[in-house]
Amino acid sequence: MQQGIKSICIVGGGTAGWMAASLLSTVLKGCKTKIVVVESPDISTIGVGESTVPSIMDFLHACQIDVKSFIQATSATFKLGIRFDDWYEVNEQYFHPFGRIGKDVNGFDFYQVWLKSLSSGSQAALLDYSVNAQMAKSQRFVFRPQSTDNWVLANSAHALHLDATQVTQFLRKLCLQRGVERIEATVCDVELEQQGFIKQLTTKCQQTIKSDFYIDCTGFNALLIEKSLGVSFDNWSDFLPCDRAVTIQTKTEHSPSPYTIAKAQPAGWSWTIPLQHRTGNGYVFCSRFCSDEQAIKTLQYNLEGVTLSEPKIIPFTTGKREKIWHKNCLSLGLASGFLEPLESTAIHLVYKTLVHFIQHFPDADFDLKNTELFNQKIDQDYLEIRDFIILHYATAQRDDSDFWQWCTNMPVPQSLKHKLSLFKQRGQLEQVHGQFFTQDSWCAILEGMHIRPEKYHPLIDGFHQQSLADMLLKNVKAIQATVEAMPLHADFIRQHCPANAFNVSEV
Repeated sequence: MQQGIKSICIVGGGTAGWMAASLLSTVLKGCKTKIVVVESPDISTIGVGESTVPSIMDFLHACQIDVKSFIQATSATFKLGIRFDDWYEVNEQYFHPFGRIGKDVNGFDFYQVWLKSLSSGSQAALLDYSVNAQMAKSQRFVFRPQSTDNWVLANSAHALHLDATQVTQFLRKLCLQRGVERIEATVCDVELEQQGFIKQLTTKCQQTIKSDFYIDCTGFNALLIEKSLGVSFDNWSDFLPCDRAVTIQTKTEHSPSPYTIAKAQPAGWSWTIPLQHRTGNGYVFCSRFCSDEQAIKTLQYNLEGVTLSEPKIIPFTTGKREKIWHKNCLSLGLASGFLEPLESTAIHLVYKTLVHFIQHFPDADFDLKNTELFNQKIDQDYLEIRDFIILHYATAQRDDSDFWQWCTNMPVPQSLKHKLSLFKQRGQLEQVHGQFFTQDSWCAILEGMHIRPEKYHPLIDGFHQQSLADMLLKNVKAIQATVEAMPLHADFIRQHCPANAFNVSEV
């Protein structure tokens, strides 16, 4: 029998650390692998990642977590997508919905069918065919049934807005109940073996911790992966220049909307994330064009409700580790890289990294080819998300500040240039297996930025024009009827999953 990994030490708690402990303790349940989380009382967590994407539901399912209990414990609300305000130009907004847009027709992408309908005189907008967009517009919500013959409901998808601190508390409690060991200590020294693998850790109180494998969840500090193993950081600031954020929490003044708002600002963009008990607010900005004081004033000017916290400045550098897994160490969360939260991908990348790691789980020999294949896969995920975020800036038409003028002539990766070139020809997008952002997501952003292809697929002309028009009208009416029958988002939460009273009172 081959020798396996018998122990895993996760250094750092926070969202990333306890997500790792939750998923690994579930997957490795029958392997008798010891899992230890070393959580420092001296280091506070950043607390980002309060807006998520639909893969959060996959994570909860994989960890065998009851969704209702999780929502109530984290003061969560539902998220159907992101509303982008003032990105194309001031006083204009568009929506990026989760889920599918429309129904494919005879093997052709719905987007191609919609383009054909426009040339035939249709006035229907692309998002008229998105159930998520219409749910968001009407402030309505229901869970998507596990199985349904209703194509409208089958096209829906949702994520969550959640309290990062409460997520950590929930997952920590869950892991301790499942046998994960927690050590409250600060790691101050990392000893390496002759081959460069991590041998053991030493804490401030001189406790020695040995493990077969280590997961670095020490945030931007990157204590294991960078300071001990020397893995460098690939800086992507040339493409994404925002390098700071300011955050403030406010009391929720009205019913929470089922979407995040990302509003373009003079030197970046601000977010609004509605929870059941409070609202998360932040401003991601570029320090070359905006001081901390200016950023705080801009954010405060746009706030609604009583403030519950003092402004908190978070400096960051956009990019990723050259190797996210090196030797017997996996970096996770902020230790592995950072992409600004424009598309709420922080928690998704933690989950996706863990999924890849589980698929390539090592033996005690730590086969190099296995590690290299893992790194290639997660690199593709980071690059895909990087390009998708750049897309928002590179297609903006604003020129009313130095920052947006810079975006007008910003450098664009060759991979994104190629994708946009294909799209502009006749609306086709090259899809790679495992890619997170679907063609529907790309089309939603590009349509919001007023970018349409020159042509549609020529074989669409073979469709009977009137039959196509009748079908599309029928689909719009089906979406409208389905959405109108749904409860309001706030009513659904109130009835099915209100936040636990002690969570609200702690704020």
